[in-house]
Amino acid sequence: MKKILLPALFFAAISGAKAQGGHLSGDLMTNINFFQPDDKIIPANNPLYDKYKSGGEGWLSLRYTQNGFTGFLRVDAFQNSNLKNLTSPVTAFGIGAFNLTKDFNDLSITAGYIYDQIGSGILFRSYEDRGLLIDNALVGLSAKYRITDNIFIKGLAGQQKDNRANVGALYAPVFKAINVEGDFNVGKVHLTPGAAALNRTLDQTAIDELVSEINVAPVANRFIPKYNMYAFTAYNTLTYENLSWYAEAAYKTDEAIRVNGALKNSSGTTLYSTLGWARKGIAVNLTAKRTDNFVMRTSPSLTLLNGMVNWQPVVAVIRPHRLLARYTPASQDASEMAYKADMFIAPSDDYNININYTHTNKLTGESLYRELYIDGEYRGFKKWILGGGVQYMEYNLQVYRTENLPYMFSITPFAEVTYRINENHAIRTEWEYQSTKQDMGSWLYGLVEYTIAPKWSFALSDMYNIKPTAGYDKLHYYNIFAAYTKGPHRFSLAYVKQVAGINCTGGVCRYEPAFSGVRGTITTSF
Repeated sequence: MKKILLPALFFAAISGAKAQGGHLSGDLMTNINFFQPDDKIIPANNPLYDKYKSGGEGWLSLRYTQNGFTGFLRVDAFQNSNLKNLTSPVTAFGIGAFNLTKDFNDLSITAGYIYDQIGSGILFRSYEDRGLLIDNALVGLSAKYRITDNIFIKGLAGQQKDNRANVGALYAPVFKAINVEGDFNVGKVHLTPGAAALNRTLDQTAIDELVSEINVAPVANRFIPKYNMYAFTAYNTLTYENLSWYAEAAYKTDEAIRVNGALKNSSGTTLYSTLGWARKGIAVNLTAKRTDNFVMRTSPSLTLLNGMVNWQPVVAVIRPHRLLARYTPASQDASEMAYKADMFIAPSDDYNININYTHTNKLTGESLYRELYIDGEYRGFKKWILGGGVQYMEYNLQVYRTENLPYMFSITPFAEVTYRINENHAIRTEWEYQSTKQDMGSWLYGLVEYTIAPKWSFALSDMYNIKPTAGYDKLHYYNIFAAYTKGPHRFSLAYVKQVAGINCTGGVCRYEPAFSGVRGTITTSF
């Protein structure tokens, strides 16, 4: 009944209020997949390829605003979709999110599905990413009150959306959080401090599951699980002339966490800071993060992307290059010490250089990731843009892929050339070669893209396993792509051969299986 009543009330409110001068907007996104069997890259016994042959998903969002009131409703649809379970189909339909917000002078109240974060997200972050099918909205109540022109306080309470099950399902544990932030000028220094506290209370079923697992563990590893976990954070951004410094420290109390598949009782800490300085022609940024058992889940029984309460910033740069992106290091919530240094140099408008070094270990000293990266771009020609660079990388496959694989070393040079035929027509080529003796071996990647602004885009690419390691073949992974854009509407169609590997969006990464077939997308807004 709720699935029928809520949208009915929403549309009734809109139809009754539009006459009062309100504004209705929305957006639509749909994906369509046609699965083509390919016994060279697709594992056997996958029903999406053997039986169903097609699938997809779609999201329709509506937003109505009037006189400080905002109503939001999103409908989610999955038909033999491979986004939730990567090798088996999911079919579901329902209300994926809704909320009502009302502003009363200095007070704003939201009820429903809440997307928000505290600080950098280390303590709490609820957000949606359709490409990775992450939707960990907090379903409950949020209130924000501006105490003065410089200080506001925010409170959150509710349950997290369970994105594994049917649309609209919730996890049982309950969250409460309070957050205070400020905005001050002290002479030439600008400060934006903040502090927050969070409490998560487990339900009885979660406690019973923990007790059952703990009771069969060795006696030395047994402990009494707690219903309540408390976490705290303090953070500040300091800006002075060309200098910007962000720092955050977070702590959580003892609770049951899962590390390397086993339960243990531990508190946790995270320290995170970025320091940036810039002036015309040069910019420098330094980043450091130390994480020790700061595992934040709705329940300790949940793993991977399920039940994520927070978001640990990824210190390493997420590269857009096809081959480099395959080995993006995800944050390690249990144990990580990471550093990064970036320098951007632009002596003139014609060219620039970017240099980066990233160094990541476990707290025990075990090496996780190394990257030395440099690229440059030259725009001094009338019709040409030339770019290129090289990456040296070390990557702990055993940790990041949880597979018994050797430590990886690679060198990847790349180049990009763009030729502007005229104001509307341009052709771009991209070339990469990744040399490594680990994982699947060395790769060669090439792309040619032709754009007719502002409507058309065409691309042809090939990713070739040119020097495979033992157990792999020399295979081509083709991608033929076309897109048409008219105003807010965009249509795309692609024939894809995709190798299994990591896909990253917005700092969050997940492993995706191989894909063979046709993909279509439609996006629009109104």
